Amino acid sequence: MDIKTISEFYEAVCAEYDIKINPDALHVLQKAAATGNFTLKLSGNNRLRRVQRLSDADVLALSKCLHNNKRVTGLDLRYNKIRDEGAEHLAELLQGNGSLLSLRLSGNKIGNRGAMYLASMLQVNSSLQQLELADCDLATQSVIALSIVLKTNKALRSVDISRPLLFSHQEEWAVHFSEMLAVNSSLLELHLGKVGMSDSGMERLTEGLRLNHSLRYLDLRCNRVTRDGVRRLAEVLKQDSALEVIDLSSNRIEDEGAAYLSEAIVVLYLTFCLRLSISSNNIWTEGLLSLAQAMKANTTLTHVYIWGNHLEEPVCQAFGELLSSGRLPAEQTDVSAYEVDGRLFLAESPNGLRKHWFGSNGTNAALSSDATLPPNMEQQQQLAPLQF
Repeated sequence: MDIKTISEFYEAVCAEYDIKINPDALHVLQKAAATGNFTLKLSGNNRLRRVQRLSDADVLALSKCLHNNKRVTGLDLRYNKIRDEGAEHLAELLQGNGSLLSLRLSGNKIGNRGAMYLASMLQVNSSLQQLELADCDLATQSVIALSIVLKTNKALRSVDISRPLLFSHQEEWAVHFSEMLAVNSSLLELHLGKVGMSDSGMERLTEGLRLNHSLRYLDLRCNRVTRDGVRRLAEVLKQDSALEVIDLSSNRIEDEGAAYLSEAIVVLYLTFCLRLSISSNNIWTEGLLSLAQAMKANTTLTHVYIWGNHLEEPVCQAFGELLSSGRLPAEQTDVSAYEVDGRLFLAESPNGLRKHWFGSNGTNAALSSDATLPPNMEQQQQLAPLQF
């Protein structure tokens, strides 16, 4: 049989392995571009129509189709029903495929065993640039294994392991990630949201950050970091840090933590823009006013997200002034000012940090909803960003 298209190949593989054809997967493959590189978007959470989520058997069929395919540069398989067996098929695929730049598996319960397959794959793969494993039920063993692999892997630019299942209070994983950051010079984006990080874990992590001069995006949202942990991070920022985007939303840094960050921002001398999210951190007037003053003192802080804190009248006036003067453009913050009976208030606006920076189609993805890039990122190696 003369097979000319990837959809025909998929049908042939399903027939050979006695796998029931997934109609949604077949539909996506049939719509694939005839020429050029592209990302296969097969996420299971399509809000516009009901889809048949991919199983391990579906992943086996897809991996066979892509084994010698040079045009598919990204796989978006988020929120399907892929387990450890499916992860093993993908690991086998990536051991021999040098064209795939992005693998997004968030929301699939591949567990510890599935993540270990992928960690083993990363020992030999030298092409994958983006790996998303958020909410995949990773355990301490696989999280540590990934950190160890990242000590030698020079290809990965973006890694997301948010919301693993870590039950130890010793935070051993933070020690390993700190050691990784101390020697890794290629990773640009690291997502550690919902990992249960405490101040002790932050202390360990910042030890590695002090020696790292490549990481641009650090995501620590939804953890247990308080003022003491943020003080360690602020000390790193005062040094020659490369960090451009810091997401501390939904922690517990309070006024003193905001003051530590503000102090660090005032003394920063940056050639690039800094973006900071401290939303939902139980910060009151003193901490937010210190941040407003820091913005006046240092114009390199261009994006600030503060919603979910205590926005009392002095804070509303300070940020209203920043907004009205143009120092803080409306699209670069998550609050907007309005006046009622002569009093100024702040309302929530739909802006926020763009969660992912890098992807898989040829240029860098924007960091936030204003679709602008930090100046020094334009000098970085051109990656192939995902389409959102």
